[in-house]
Amino acid sequence: MAFAEGNGARIYWRSVGSGEPLLLVMGFGYPASMWHHVEPRLAERLRVVLFDHRGIGRSGMAPGPHEMSTLAADAAAVLDAAGVARAHVFGVSMGGYVAQELALRHPERVGSLVLGATSCGGAHAVAAGRDVQEAFASRRGMPVERAVRVMIPYIYDPKTPAERIEADLAIRREAYPAVATQEAQLEGIRRWESYERLAELSCPTLVIHGEHDRLVPPENGRLLADRIPGARLRMLPDASHIFFTDQPEATVAAIVDFLSGGARQGAP
Repeated sequence: MAFAEGNGARIYWRSVGSGEPLLLVMGFGYPASMWHHVEPRLAERLRVVLFDHRGIGRSGMAPGPHEMSTLAADAAAVLDAAGVARAHVFGVSMGGYVAQELALRHPERVGSLVLGATSCGGAHAVAAGRDVQEAFASRRGMPVERAVRVMIPYIYDPKTPAERIEADLAIRREAYPAVATQEAQLEGIRRWESYERLAELSCPTLVIHGEHDRLVPPENGRLLADRIPGARLRMLPDASHIFFTDQPEATVAAIVDFLSGGARQGAP
């Protein structure tokens, strides 16, 4: 197993495939193995680099809140360990925060951005409905089996095959994060925003959002596409928050099309 040295934590990473590097940045509480529906398809064309956030999966934990700047530094450390000077970066949900922060702090490391099911955070972000927020909060203290299932109606599209969702849940059970990790990530999420800095993003950017996302409503994707110079917006039908499980083929097609077209000017 390969590890990068983050600030106070060892960060597990791996890579698969060959070609231009694409760094995958997962969201809140999820291990890198949650990319399993799209990873092999992306690796047919690209060198895919993926990692577990600190406190998740095989990565070590460190005390204190997991600020997005800290997680972005972890991502940069992974690129260093992988020998990658510059990469395309695909972040989903909280991983989209990390991807934005990486591009803002280290623009020379990011050839292009793909921001999935994410927002600008802070007061300008469009919040989920009260029922979704209550379901999310209710997971605290639940047995793992209940905790991984309670959000299904809010993060997966009703048309997604049950076996695909069950494959995700198996991964969630195996790598369900400790409460300390969840609280550290949530604290970092609450303290982060990018609204006033979005105009500083200079790399080609694709925003992907599921049309039926109830956790991070689609208005957030539209706002990002409006505020980031030259950004493209792709709304995926029959897709919710975990759009890369709902629509893996469409997700990969959108990314490959973007990277082979408008993102070329930022190619690593």
